[in-house]
Amino acid sequence: MFKYFEPNKIFSITSKAPKYVLLLFIIILSIGLTEALIFSPEDYKQSQSVRIMYVHVPAAWTCLGIFSIITFLSTTGYIFKIRNFFLISKSLAPSGFVFNIIALVTGSIWGKPTWGTWWAWDARITSMLILALFYILYLIAWRIYDDNDKAFKATSFITILGIINVPIIKYSVDWWNTLHQPASINILSKSSIHLSMLYPLLIMTAAFALFSLLIFLMKYNTELIKIKNKGLDRL
Repeated sequence: MFKYFEPNKIFSITSKAPKYVLLLFIIILSIGLTEALIFSPEDYKQSQSVRIMYVHVPAAWTCLGIFSIITFLSTTGYIFKIRNFFLISKSLAPSGFVFNIIALVTGSIWGKPTWGTWWAWDARITSMLILALFYILYLIAWRIYDDNDKAFKATSFITILGIINVPIIKYSVDWWNTLHQPASINILSKSSIHLSMLYPLLIMTAAFALFSLLIFLMKYNTELIKIKNKGLDRL
């Protein structure tokens, strides 16, 4: 089984993937921006400022999704001693953190014309800020621990604590009386967002996911090169 985790075999695949992912990302992003900025209608209440949604919402979805994946890989990797899961998690974290910051910044920009203020200690905004702090703690843990076993334990603990915040972010608008608008998209029930806005939103989400994959591959390849330079046969 371990032969599939040899750096040379993994690197031969992942080193070729970024150029194809980059090409696909550019195509999807171009379509998404055209749909979001030109063809999608303005909101009857928020006017043109609603277009910030096409960056803010996909960024928020992406950072939440990445943290959930990191938590699953870290806990599974720690239980079953799968070191490659930690390497994947470590490589995913930077893009997740970047999109977390993008979500906070665009949310602040969107809040100014909508709420009349750049920042409000709203339940969702505050919980997203807390998620960013967990991302920072996760990234710092990899920096301060030279011993891999300690790093594995610390990062697993951080993600387990951090994942508690994810459902809080999701349901904060339902549990508390907040400034943030309720969810417009529901998987189990009818969504309130119009299809003319939903399609660009989904396309932009796909573009952001591809960008995350691109950053992950570059980071993951760098980690594999480090392992290869250390003369290790497998992860």
